[in-house]
Amino acid sequence: MNKQRFKTAVITGAAGEISQQIALFFSKRNIKLVLTDIDEASLESFAATLGGEPDCLAIRHDVAKMEDAERVAEACREAFGQVDYIVTGAGLYQHLPLTEIVEADWRTSMAINLDGVFFTIQALRPLLSKNSSIVNIASLAGQRGSLNHTPYAAAKGGVLTLTRSLAQELAPRTRVNAISPGLIDTRMMGSLDAAKRQIMIGATPLQRLGRPDEIASVVDFLCSDASSFMTGESLQVNGGLYIN
Repeated sequence: MNKQRFKTAVITGAAGEISQQIALFFSKRNIKLVLTDIDEASLESFAATLGGEPDCLAIRHDVAKMEDAERVAEACREAFGQVDYIVTGAGLYQHLPLTEIVEADWRTSMAINLDGVFFTIQALRPLLSKNSSIVNIASLAGQRGSLNHTPYAAAKGGVLTLTRSLAQELAPRTRVNAISPGLIDTRMMGSLDAAKRQIMIGATPLQRLGRPDEIASVVDFLCSDASSFMTGESLQVNGGLYIN
């Protein structure tokens, strides 16, 4: 097989709705997929709907572990030879008031939401092709904080700074951007208090939750030639909640 013929994307958190929608967008462009998640059963089930191997690999991946990221990188090297796109979609959203946060909560949030982004990119960096693109899924919480979600907001703020730093370090070969979603209709939102959920929807100019495919379409844009002069950016995809 000509390992340079096709584009290849690595998507973490691929048992989740947003990452799955991103994979669907990429599959329409005949991009080879390396899908990872810690939930191996759900991951493999979804990968099967996209045809499975050899064009769609499913790899169990605990993003908090560097050794897992290195194992993903080796699988990419063996299967496709290079990586054109990385989307760091794995995340953990916890509803925790400051008075209830213990050290393990803080460290788990940082490990998954921030360390996992860094480990994934660092391990895959040697495989990145010319004109490659990285998209980090950050959050509006990382821009402005979030009541009772301090570890999550702090980690996502770190992702935004990491994005800007890597955009400088990996240029001009690789572009690095982020997306800051607001309230998106996913299982992750299940931990959000119902009253706060309604307040935030009311504060969103578009007056609704976003859909996973609305995030995926922006990721698709950032991994296309249409965004070829963009790097270090964080795009707001939150129905206007950011301006309120």
